[in-house]
This record gives sequence, C-alpha cells and structure tokens, in this order.
Amino acid sequence: MQPVQCSACDTRVLVAKYSEVHTSVQWLSEAEETCPEFAAAGEGRPSAFVPWCPRLRETIGAATREGLIPESRFSEPAPLPAR
Repeated sequence: MQPVQCSACDTRVLVAKYSEVHTSVQWLSEAEETCPEFAAAGEGRPSAFVPWCPRLRETIGAATREGLIPESRFSEPAPLPAR
C-alpha cells in the first residue's frame, strides 16, 4: 500500500490499486475526525454510511495517473497439489 495525502485537507491514507476500477483505501485515523467531508456528511449518522470523499478520490486519481500508485500484482497463492 502506498501513502497518499489528500490535497484538500491533508488526511493521510494508504492506497492499493488492484485494477483500474478496484482501489483499496486504509484510513490511518478515524475518517470523521480528519476529513471534513466525512465529518459533515456523517453528522447524526455513522460515517460508514458515507461512501467516499470526492476530494480524496480526486487526489488518489491524480496520484494514480502520475504513476505514484502502481497497480498491485498481488495474487492468491496457488492451491496445494492433491495428495
């Protein structure tokens, strides 16, 4: 996973790209405590119901286009041979 810092609010996350459309984001802190988008959208309800932050998404897209987040080559291990 690659560290990414949001260009809007400086929130830091870890990001992995598994394909053009599959992005995994790991928050390093509580989203509603560090991201104004999550804080505002999550008022009165759990932030788990907030699908994503458009500013962070734009930052991740830019980092991907710049080659800062390479596509992961992770694959599942091959099954063990039958005995």
